[in-house]
Amino acid sequence: MLASRKPQWWPDADKRRLFKAGFFDVFSTLVGTSTWGFVTGIAMVKSGLTELMATLMTLLVYAGSAQLTALPLIESWAPVWLVFAAGMVVNIRFVIFGAAMHPYFRHMTWPRRLWAGFFSSDISFVFFMSRYGDSKEKGTPEQLWYFLGIVIPGWISWNFFSLLGVYMGGFIPASWSLEFAAVLALMAVVIPLIKTRPMAICLLAAGGIAWVGQSLPLRLGLAAAVVGGVLAGVLAERLLRPKKAGGT
Repeated sequence: MLASRKPQWWPDADKRRLFKAGFFDVFSTLVGTSTWGFVTGIAMVKSGLTELMATLMTLLVYAGSAQLTALPLIESWAPVWLVFAAGMVVNIRFVIFGAAMHPYFRHMTWPRRLWAGFFSSDISFVFFMSRYGDSKEKGTPEQLWYFLGIVIPGWISWNFFSLLGVYMGGFIPASWSLEFAAVLALMAVVIPLIKTRPMAICLLAAGGIAWVGQSLPLRLGLAAAVVGGVLAGVLAERLLRPKKAGGT
C-alpha cells in the first residue's frame, strides 16, 4: 500500500498550532461580532434592499460600520459617489491599521496583500499587534498563520449570521431592540481588551470625540474619533514609557 501523503499546501505542526492560537484568541469575541453581523443583515433588508442585493453586499463589502453608514444614503437615493465617500470615511481607520501591519506582509505579492486586507478587521488588528507588535522579526510564516487563525473564523461567523439576518429579518418583531443588544455585545468584546493605560486613554479619547462629533455629516465624527484615539494612544504610550522605565 502506498503511504498517504499530505498535499504540499497543508501546514506543518507549528503553523497549525499558530492557527489554533489565533482561533482560540478570537473565539471569545465571535459572540459580539456575530450579533453585530446579524443586526446588520436585518438592517439591510429593512432598508429596502432585496435579499440578493443584501447577500452580495454582505459577501463583497465585509464592513459592518460602512454598510450601516451606506444604508440610509441608499434608502434616500443619494448619489453613488456619496455612498462610496461615506463608506471610505468610516473605514479610514484601516489605512492606519494597514500601515501598522505592512512590515508583516510586505514580503507577499500585492494580490495576497489585498486579500489579507480584505479579511482583516478591528479585532484581528488588536489581537495581532498585541502578540507581535514588539516582535523584532517581521513577516514570518508563523505570524501569517496566526493572522489566518483570527480572520478566517471571524469572516465565516460574520457572513453566516449576517446572511441569517438577511433571510430571517422579516420574522423579527420591530419591537426587539437588536441594535442596543449589538452595542452591548460589542462592548463586552472591547472592554476586556483594555489592559494598559494607553489603550484606556485611546478608548476614552475616541469615545469623547465620537460623542462630540455626532452631528458632523458623512459620519466624519467617527473618522475623527479614530484618528484622535490613535494619536492619543500613541502620545500616552510615549509619555508613560519613560516613567515606567525610571521606576524599575
